[in-house]
Amino acid sequence: RMEQRVYAGSSGSDSGRPPAGGGLRRRPRRRTSSAGSDSTLFALAESTRVAWERVRALYARDAATRTADLSAVRQGYRFIDPLASETVTNALTALLAAFLLYQLVAARRELLRFLQQLGPESVELALVALLLLAVRVAYGLHKHRRVLCVDFVTYKPPPRLYTSTEKFLELSRQAGVFDDEEIEFQRKVLDRSGLGDRTSFPEAMHRAEEIALAGGNGAAVLNMYNARLEAEQVMFSSLDELFARNELDARCDVDILIVNCSLFNPTPSLSAMIVNRYRMKPSVRTYNLSGMGCSAGVIAVDLAKDLLQAHRNVRCVIVSTENITQNWYLGKQKSMLLSNTLFRLGCAAVLLSNRAADASRARFELHTVVRTHSGSDDQAYDSVFQMEDSAGIRGVKLSKNIMDIAGNSLKTNITTLAPLVLPLSEHLKFGLYVLRKRLMRAGVLAHQKLPPFVPDFHLAFRHFCIHTGGRGVLDVMEDALALSAEDMAPSRFVLHRFGNVSSASIWYELEYVERSGRMRRGDRVWQIAFGSGFKCNSAVWRALVSNSQRDVDY
Repeated sequence: RMEQRVYAGSSGSDSGRPPAGGGLRRRPRRRTSSAGSDSTLFALAESTRVAWERVRALYARDAATRTADLSAVRQGYRFIDPLASETVTNALTALLAAFLLYQLVAARRELLRFLQQLGPESVELALVALLLLAVRVAYGLHKHRRVLCVDFVTYKPPPRLYTSTEKFLELSRQAGVFDDEEIEFQRKVLDRSGLGDRTSFPEAMHRAEEIALAGGNGAAVLNMYNARLEAEQVMFSSLDELFARNELDARCDVDILIVNCSLFNPTPSLSAMIVNRYRMKPSVRTYNLSGMGCSAGVIAVDLAKDLLQAHRNVRCVIVSTENITQNWYLGKQKSMLLSNTLFRLGCAAVLLSNRAADASRARFELHTVVRTHSGSDDQAYDSVFQMEDSAGIRGVKLSKNIMDIAGNSLKTNITTLAPLVLPLSEHLKFGLYVLRKRLMRAGVLAHQKLPPFVPDFHLAFRHFCIHTGGRGVLDVMEDALALSAEDMAPSRFVLHRFGNVSSASIWYELEYVERSGRMRRGDRVWQIAFGSGFKCNSAVWRALVSNSQRDVDY
C-alpha cells in the first residue's frame, strides 16, 4: 500500500507545515461492501452476455459470414494436390520401387516356380497386358484437357452513343482543337474506312463542347474518372448478361479471370474492378494484359488454354475490351489522327471451361492457337506506337508501311499454322511445289518464275473471323488468302456496324457467323488478329452445335 503524508495544517503562518511531533497520518483504506462487489460482477456478466448476443445475431443474419472461415478452409483443401510436388512424387516412387523389390527378393523362388509352370503363350499375354497398362498410365499422366467455349457475349451500345460520320465531325468541331484541314482529313479517311453510322463513342466524348470551354484541355472530360466509367459500362454490361444467361453465381463459379485492355491500365487493375463488383471469391486467379494491341483477345485465349491445362475442373472468364476515352487524339499529326477515325466502343465477355459438366452446353472447342511476333524488326516494332507529338499531346501513331508489315506477319503465322490444320492433299501439293523449285534451281527443269504457294484454306476452315483493322486490311487479307465475299462478310459487317472494336472484334464476327445461320456442328472457325509489337495471332475453334436461325439485324 502507498502511504501519503498528510500534514495537519494549522491556521496562520504555520499552515501547511508538519506538526511539531512530526506525526504522520495514514490514509484510511477504502473498503467495498459485498453488495457493491456483486453489482460490479453482475454488470460485467451482463455486458458480456449482450456482446455475445450481438455476435450471434450478426452470424445468424449473415450466412456468408457464419461460414466464411470454413469455406476458406475447404477451398484450401481443394487446392491440395500431392502429386503436384516433385519431392512427394519422387519419394512415393522410391518407396513403391523399394517395396516391390523387397517382395520380389522375398518371393523369388515362388516366382521362378510360377514362371516355369506357365506356358509361352501365358507369358506373352502377361507382357502385353503390362504394356497396355503402362500405355494407359502414361496417357492418364499426359491427358489433354478439353478447352470449351461455353458461351460469349458482346456489348451492344445504346442508340444515344451512336456516332455517325457527321456526328463525329461535329464533335471534332465542338472540341475547338481541330482546324479545317484536320477535320477534312478525318472526313476523307472516314469515307474510305468502311464504318457505318451506328458505331459508338463513350459518354465522355459526346461532351466535346466542354473541352472547348476548358480552353482545349482534354483532361477536363477525357480523364481517368470518365475512362473508369467507360470500362465499367462495357465490362459490367457484358458480364451481367453472360452470368445471367448461363445461371452462374460470380461469387463462387468463376475460378480464373483474364482481362485485356491495351491502353487503359489503372490501379487497382480492371480485373480487380470486376472482382470488387461481383464479390468474387478470394481464391480467384486474376490476370490483366496490357499493351498487347488488337491481338490481345487471342493472347488471352492462349493464356486461358494453358491455365485450363494446368488446373482441372475450373471455369475461366475472359474480358476483351479497349478504352478510348483518354485516347482521343486532340493534336494535328495526321499519322496519329487515323486512330480517331477507326476505333470505337466495344467489349466481349467469354466463358471457357474444362469441366465435364459443361461439355453438354458448350458451343465451341478450342483446336489450336498459333502466335507469332515480329518485334525483333525495328519497322514492325514502330508500326503502331503510342507517343507524344511535338506539342506534347499523346496519341497512337500508325506507320505508313503497316500493311506490308501485317502481310509479312501473316505469312509467318500461316506458315506455322498450315501444317496443323491443312489436310494431307495440301501437304502433298506443297511438297511438290518445293521439289519443283529445287529442281529448277539445280537446272533439271527449265527456270521460270513461280507464284507463291497459297494453300486452299477452305479445306481447313469453314468460317473466317479476321480482325476489323480497317477496309484496307480486309482487302489485303481477302486477296492474300484467296477468300470470297461470303468469307469476308463477318468482318465487313462488324466493321460497318461496330467499327474497329480492337481485341473484341473477332468475337463480334463469330457472333455474326452464328446469327447468319451458317454454323454447323463440326465446322472449324479461324480467328486471326493483328496487334502492336508487331503480332499476328490465330485461334482455331471447332463448332459443337449447329445454328440454322438467321438474325443479323442488330
